[in-house]
Amino acid sequence: MAASELYTKCARVWIPDAEEVWKSAELTKDYKNGDASLHLMLEDGTNIDHKLDPKTKNLPYLRNPDILVGENDLTALSYLHEPAVLHNLKVRFIDSKLIYTYCGIVLVAINPYETLPIYGTDIINAYSGQNMGDMDPHIFAVAEEAYKQMARDERNQSIIVSGESGAGKTVSAKYAMRYFATVSGSASEANVEDKVLASNPIMEAIGNAKTTRNDNSSRFGKYIEIGFDTRYRIIGANMRTYLLEKSRVVFQADEERNYHIFYQLCASAHLPEFKNLRLSSANDFLYTRQGRSPVIDGVDDTKELCTTRNAFTLLGINESYQMGLFQVLAAILHLGNVEIKDRDSDSSLIPPNNRHLTAFCELVGVTYQDMAQWLCHRKLKTATETYVKPLPRLQATNARDALSKHIYAKLFNWIVEHVNKALITNVKQHSFIGVLDIYGFETFEINSFEQFCINYANEKLQQQFNMHVFKLEQEEYMKEQIPWTLIDFYDNQPCINLIEAKMGILDLLDEECKMPKGSDDSWAQKLYNTHLKTCSLFEKPRMSNRAFIIQHFADKVEYQCDGFLEKNKDTVNEEQINVMKASKFDLLVELFQDEEKATSPTGQVPGTGGRTRLSIKPDKGRDTKSKEHKKTVGCQFRNSLQMLMETLNATTPHYVRCIKPNDFKLAFSFDPKRAVQQLRACGVLETIRISAAGFPSRWTYQEFFSRYRVLMKQKDVLPDKKLTCRNVLEKLVQDQDKYQFGKTKIFFRAGQVAYLEKLRADKLRAACIRIQKTIRCWLARKKYLRKRCAAITIQRFTRGYQARCLAKFMRRTQAATIIQKYQRMYVEKRRYRQKQAAALAMQTILRAYMARQKYQALLREAKAVIIQKRIRGWLARCWYKRCLHSIVYLQCCIRRMRAKRELKKLKIEARSVEHFKKLNKGMENKIMQLQRKIDEQSKENRTINDRLVGLESSYTAESERMRGELGRLRGVEEDAKNKANQVSSLLEELERLKKELSATQQEKKTIEDWAQKYRDEMEKMVSELKDQNGLLKKEKDDLNRSIQEQSQQMTEKMTRAIAQETQQLETDLNEERSRYQNLLTEHLRLEEKYDDLKEEMALSSNVSKPGHKRTDSTHSSNESEYTYNSEYAELEDGSRAREDVTRGIDTSLTLKLQKRLTELEQEKQSLRNELENKEEQFQRARARDDEEFKKARGAELEYESLKRQELESENKKLKHDLAEMRQSLLGNAATGAGAPGSPAYKVLLDQLNASCEELEVRKEEVLILRSQLVSQKEAMHHKETMTEPSVYAADVSKLKDAEVKQAYVGLKDTNRLLEQQLQTQRRTYDNEVEALRGELQNVKEENNRQQQLLAQNLQLPPEARIEASLQHEITRLTNENLELMAEDPTASREARVIILRRMVDLMEQLEKQDRTIRKLKKQLKVYSKRIGEMGAGQTEGQTSPGQMVDEPIHPVNIPRREKDFQGMLEYKKEDELKLVKNLILELKPRGVAVNLIPGLPAYILFMCLRHADYVNDDQKVRTLLTSTINSIKKILKKRGDDFETVSFWLANTCRFLHCLKQYSGDEQFMKHNTSRQNEHCLSNFDLAEYRQVISDLAIQIYQQLIKCMENILQPMIVSGMLEHETIQGVSGVKPTGLRKRTSSIADEGTYTLDSILRQLSAFHSTMCQHGTDPELIKQVVKQQFYIIGAVTLNNLLLRKDMCSWSKGMQIRYNVSQLEEWLRDKGLMTCGAKETLEPLIQAAQLLQVKKKTDEDAEAICSMCLALTTAQIVKVLNLYTPVNEFEERVSVAFIRTIQTRLRDRCESPQLLMDTKMIYPVTFPFNPSSLALETIQIPGSLNLAFLTRV
Repeated sequence: MAASELYTKCARVWIPDAEEVWKSAELTKDYKNGDASLHLMLEDGTNIDHKLDPKTKNLPYLRNPDILVGENDLTALSYLHEPAVLHNLKVRFIDSKLIYTYCGIVLVAINPYETLPIYGTDIINAYSGQNMGDMDPHIFAVAEEAYKQMARDERNQSIIVSGESGAGKTVSAKYAMRYFATVSGSASEANVEDKVLASNPIMEAIGNAKTTRNDNSSRFGKYIEIGFDTRYRIIGANMRTYLLEKSRVVFQADEERNYHIFYQLCASAHLPEFKNLRLSSANDFLYTRQGRSPVIDGVDDTKELCTTRNAFTLLGINESYQMGLFQVLAAILHLGNVEIKDRDSDSSLIPPNNRHLTAFCELVGVTYQDMAQWLCHRKLKTATETYVKPLPRLQATNARDALSKHIYAKLFNWIVEHVNKALITNVKQHSFIGVLDIYGFETFEINSFEQFCINYANEKLQQQFNMHVFKLEQEEYMKEQIPWTLIDFYDNQPCINLIEAKMGILDLLDEECKMPKGSDDSWAQKLYNTHLKTCSLFEKPRMSNRAFIIQHFADKVEYQCDGFLEKNKDTVNEEQINVMKASKFDLLVELFQDEEKATSPTGQVPGTGGRTRLSIKPDKGRDTKSKEHKKTVGCQFRNSLQMLMETLNATTPHYVRCIKPNDFKLAFSFDPKRAVQQLRACGVLETIRISAAGFPSRWTYQEFFSRYRVLMKQKDVLPDKKLTCRNVLEKLVQDQDKYQFGKTKIFFRAGQVAYLEKLRADKLRAACIRIQKTIRCWLARKKYLRKRCAAITIQRFTRGYQARCLAKFMRRTQAATIIQKYQRMYVEKRRYRQKQAAALAMQTILRAYMARQKYQALLREAKAVIIQKRIRGWLARCWYKRCLHSIVYLQCCIRRMRAKRELKKLKIEARSVEHFKKLNKGMENKIMQLQRKIDEQSKENRTINDRLVGLESSYTAESERMRGELGRLRGVEEDAKNKANQVSSLLEELERLKKELSATQQEKKTIEDWAQKYRDEMEKMVSELKDQNGLLKKEKDDLNRSIQEQSQQMTEKMTRAIAQETQQLETDLNEERSRYQNLLTEHLRLEEKYDDLKEEMALSSNVSKPGHKRTDSTHSSNESEYTYNSEYAELEDGSRAREDVTRGIDTSLTLKLQKRLTELEQEKQSLRNELENKEEQFQRARARDDEEFKKARGAELEYESLKRQELESENKKLKHDLAEMRQSLLGNAATGAGAPGSPAYKVLLDQLNASCEELEVRKEEVLILRSQLVSQKEAMHHKETMTEPSVYAADVSKLKDAEVKQAYVGLKDTNRLLEQQLQTQRRTYDNEVEALRGELQNVKEENNRQQQLLAQNLQLPPEARIEASLQHEITRLTNENLELMAEDPTASREARVIILRRMVDLMEQLEKQDRTIRKLKKQLKVYSKRIGEMGAGQTEGQTSPGQMVDEPIHPVNIPRREKDFQGMLEYKKEDELKLVKNLILELKPRGVAVNLIPGLPAYILFMCLRHADYVNDDQKVRTLLTSTINSIKKILKKRGDDFETVSFWLANTCRFLHCLKQYSGDEQFMKHNTSRQNEHCLSNFDLAEYRQVISDLAIQIYQQLIKCMENILQPMIVSGMLEHETIQGVSGVKPTGLRKRTSSIADEGTYTLDSILRQLSAFHSTMCQHGTDPELIKQVVKQQFYIIGAVTLNNLLLRKDMCSWSKGMQIRYNVSQLEEWLRDKGLMTCGAKETLEPLIQAAQLLQVKKKTDEDAEAICSMCLALTTAQIVKVLNLYTPVNEFEERVSVAFIRTIQTRLRDRCESPQLLMDTKMIYPVTFPFNPSSLALETIQIPGSLNLAFLTRV
């Protein structure tokens, strides 16, 4: 079609982009031929003009429709090109989290750098047996395809896994091998599949290392052949390795590591067994520290070494060999640390006694001198002489490293060889599947010989891949018989010829290596001269003469010639090898013993330069000459590669291309540049190009008709759909070259499907518009008619209402006029009165206001006068004061002047004697005054005053007597001078006393202040104590309230816990029942296997004995074991001999059975461990609650301790203050200020007394409270109160004050009381939990006892089984009685009394019965004798003893009494085999079910059993039951696949079990019996133990029935529930790729929903015809519906093409049909509908809106039966089928995950389809009377006699 039809407005295209490689854009204008540019708009809204190439005029790539984006197969895309591929991969990887995508025959795997839950056993089972296109892409699908093709085509298969380092090649190969090991199993008991998987950790340890791109990068290539036998079970494996990177042993780049094994050894150096290796940290060795990254995050090297050692052990490498390997590895590390120093410029030496060299020599068993000699020297040989040449230090270091690499390569090959020996098998290999894990294409900044070899190998693999893809394409065209032309594809044979042909690069390299003076430069010149002008793929760099460029299929690569020759030669010092061969270490000698053998050696690459070193594993299948070890590495690699290609060409290849999405190991991060680079390199785009060159889109005629039916007119639809498709396609697409018609398919060119999709979308859009138009018109007219009818009705009612309103209005108008007249009058009158009152009020207010204003004016005037008066008075006073002050000042000045004058006079007079006398007289007066004051203070002062008075009086007398005498005056004057001196001393004393007085007053004042302060502090302290007391009371109330709340919470918590525990116990009981039934199934399987092997041995023994008489083929060996006919008795010895022979011969069977028994025991132990784990979890939860309680209690104790400390500190402070106060008072007592009676003392004493009274009051309150609490404590005795007083006493003992102790003890008692209440509640809870745990333990023990009893009974002979059962029942009843006595003594005593009474009654009845029996036996003997004498001819077996007792002696009455039957059947012992054969083995269920009553065989067997019980023949009872059970098992084994047979015997087994219960004599089973039926109860034997055995048999039959139904339903479910379109036309088939899925169109032979319903109806009708119990039918139907729902949901979760809106509607419709079927059958209450709930919710999830947060909330509340993983998986897989649907955004999925984060559920994605609900057999008594049952003649049971 023309470009103008495709490049129209709104068409989307891809344009190149530097960052994103390709960017999407949309045309804003139609393209016309001749336009130079396109007008585009990018996704961000930017408008650009895209210039077209003027030469080619190539238009940009068109973008695929949205419905094709995210397809499973890239070839399903309509437009196949690079941007479409890249975008599809990105959408699947980023948005849908899908890492696998098909690209034709290639599986593209993108490394998510995250662990995904998609590799479990459930996923393996889901992919097992499925077609490759039916499920989503997965490595398991590729493995399954290889496995199926191997079995179908009888051809070997190969899985080629390639990709860059870090792309996930190793993991993909590992999962493929795990799939084979899981699906195929092992052909022997050696567990070969486990050994195959165990080789992985070994090879990863010695061949993987950390690189900058990958933490676990494989540094070698490997090809593992997994061998299978004729039944396609694994029998062994073989491994071939390629390209070992040896240089990593001696050199690692930054952020890289050496091989893992070295770091594992260093991390485990502390282990005792590794002490002699002398290892330490990895940083101490040169070979492990160069990368400076010795640790990998999240990897424990010690644990990894344990895994490696376990793998060695599993593969048969014993401990001694393992230690030898580790010894060699440690020696390599020590060799790397050997330091070589310069002796001179041309020689080197190793210092003596080098500890690392010593360690190396001791570990490898060589001499120190030889090793030191040949590390620094080499031997040169000429034709005549041999020279020893010293080596410079650099060459010696290189030789040391070369030796290390050589030893490691030898060790690597040895390990590979022994791994292969462990995986080899003696069984002949029928076929194999090879898994190739090899390097991908590599290009770096510096590329050397290693990259050259790797890219050479990838060229060969790419050529093989291209040829295979081309071959498949052409085969498809030829198969469909369509005309085709040769598809042009890229052939890289010229590049391969450039490398490997004659005179190619490898040949020239080998030739240069043979030259004596060959060099890299000369080799480069030869390359330039040979290929530069002759080969276009070979180029020379412009700026270098030591490099060359090769155009590979992926990219151009520039190789540096440096080191090519040295690496190709691969030389190692021969003398060093000889030293190694002379070692005393056996393992090292074994490593080097094949050094000169003819086997193809390991190629090695020595040298220092370059990134990697190569090693090619030897091919042991080819014989070579003795000098082939001198072959170059290139030659060896070419030969190995040729062998690999031959192997791959001989197999059917399957390709896995691993892609590395980014270089930073980020989870789900996609770098388009890196992805495109790898896609180009791995051949995916070449596959796309080859597909696009032909017819990439392929539809079957039916799929095309279904998808594009909307484009056809009715007249175009013909009966022949093929012709219809031809006619329509010719009309739609005019160009005949765009499509071709094949035999079964239509082939389309690229882009045609997109064009058809566009036509389909346009047609659907037009149809939608037309439908919308019609519906909107209909809705509008319907709305108009409703409105018109409503308007007429409204008008009618409105007009009537208006008329009534008018009449009412007229009546009211007249009344209103009268009312208005009086109303207006009233209003006017009221208005006048209001105005009058307002006027008066206004006058009153105005007059009052005027009066107030006048009053205020008068008041202001009066106040102003007062103010003036006061101001004027103040001014007058101020003036007066100023005048007075001036006068006083003047007076002072005058007086001062006069005083000065007087002073001068006084100074003059002072010099005279008279003045002195006056002065003395004045001083004496002052002294006397002072003495009087001092007298008041002390006695000493008073004495001094008295003396002064005496002296004064004597002095006065002397002065008066001798006044006239001058001489005596002089003496007196001298005395006066002396006295003056004394006065000065007295003045000083006086000053001192004054100071002391002032100090005393100050101290008194201080004491008073302190007393006041103390009183204030005491008052404050008392108030604080009161506040604290109130706070304590408040805290106490809060604690009481919190404790009550906690008690309520604990009660609620206990209630919830008990409910949860009860539910858990019920769940555990169901799980235990399910496990028990699974064990029964396993036991049955082992029995069947044992019987088969026994029959085989019996047949082999029969062949060897020609005279042996064969038994009936329908009888099993088990049956012959328990039948007692004469034939068996004769052959009993022979059978025992054969069994002995069997035991001696079939040792493998014994081992298998022992192994299976061990597995069963382990499973049983695991169940017990699981139960114990649950109990431990419960104990931990309980301990956690106790710990929380202890924490709360500890917090409370800390709080109380803090309060106590505060009280103690306050008490100490008060005591300290009181002591200081007393001390100060006692200290001041001497001064009299604080003496008793003083005011200060009284005040302090009053305060102290008040404080003491307050303390006494508190003490009494505390004592009262303590006495109450103690009385309560004594009334409540608890075990924990005995342990806590010591703690409390220890706390109380810390307190010093008695009152505080008492208060503290009171608070403790209160808390203890509250704690006791809480503990009482906890104890109640613990008791209930213990009771539940005890019940659970009893159930476990009972289950274990039942299992043991079952095992013991199966091993016991038939005679001892009943006795053992009786003994077990007696023991059980005894234990129950003992438990009853232990639980409740009172009740047990009452129960004992009742039991004793009943026992007495029973004993009495038993004695009566014994007497009756003895009497009857005597009568029986008498009658027998009489009958024998009379010759009546009646046999003893025809008449029961009871009948003989009741009958008269005359034989004439016997025939008349035979009509009254007792419901029993008598048979002879020799007829037992015939009974079992005719009634069980040869019975046709269909005839019995249709013609006779249901359960007839069960009734007949029970009636025979009743007769055996009646005659008290225990052997007959035992043999009958045993034969019946064994015969049923045999018929089920023989016809177990026939549903009718299994259903028939399930119904009869259940009926037989019900009969055993109904007629057992137990009261619980006799409630619904008639009196006649109660008379038919068993009288002599208690068959309770046999009831258990038959119940187990019924369980086995039920499980066999479920498996049979599952096998029938399994092929129908997916086709009928998912693929078939029940509602035609709702969904169309999307385009598919090369991996075709199963067609959803109902062709002939496909299953539909009707097929499922018909099959379910057939199951139901068959079970009803067979008389199956209704409850059992409900359980069967529930299991059927669970299988349907689980299988459908699992397939939905693994099929992206099924997750769409239309498919959700189909599923819901199908589920509704199933529910309708349940409703019709009356089975809605059986629980079958609930099993479909996950499927229903998944279908609803496909149909609900998925945009807003409200939608997310609705989904979370709706999908309760789905797990989070299932919900997210469905949302990720949701795919629009039409353009009208929208994809689910990533943000919405993240919102769902966030909301569902707190769900506690299993992370499992798929449902367990093998799960079987535990079955129960409710008691269902029969109303059928046994005596009325008639035996039809068709059963051939004429030998039975009715009794």
